[in-house]
Amino acid sequence: MTDDATLVSLVKKGNAVAFRQLVQLHERLVFHMVHRIVNQPEDCEDICQEVFMRVFQKIHLFNFQSKLSTWIATIAYRTAINYVRKEDKHQTDGLDKAAALPNQEQSALEQLEKKATYSFIHEQVALLPVHYRTVLTLYHLEEMSLQEIQKVTDMPLGTVKNYLFRARKLLKEKLELQFQPERL
Repeated sequence: MTDDATLVSLVKKGNAVAFRQLVQLHERLVFHMVHRIVNQPEDCEDICQEVFMRVFQKIHLFNFQSKLSTWIATIAYRTAINYVRKEDKHQTDGLDKAAALPNQEQSALEQLEKKATYSFIHEQVALLPVHYRTVLTLYHLEEMSLQEIQKVTDMPLGTVKNYLFRARKLLKEKLELQFQPERL
């Protein structure tokens, strides 16, 4: 495995193997970004491909003022947000897909309950406003710092902190309504 500087240098020279390695290193990050914003699995793959096409087209502009992953996450974020904005213009109601609550009476097995809880949490995260779920995903799943999230989203640091706080609070409220406190 090569470091980011070597990898970027090789990609800038048109090395297809290096670009493939760059994609492999960052595809999870891009997928999480896109999936949390777009929330439509049938479109996520196309958008992820578009993100990497933009990365390839713009790699010559990358100058290590930030981490490579932050730069790629920024492209993914902006591509996904632009897609959502474009789609919102075509749809009258973007919340027509209500999340189904897991039926935990079907089985008393602990493993199934954990799976239902996990599903419920993901469904509730998907229902959060796009900025909330984006910040929450970047912070908890991608383990980005608040400053990295600020760079990716181009939001003020105070806004990032506020969105993270509000997202956690909303999620906690939904979980408390669904589950008894001793199970949390």
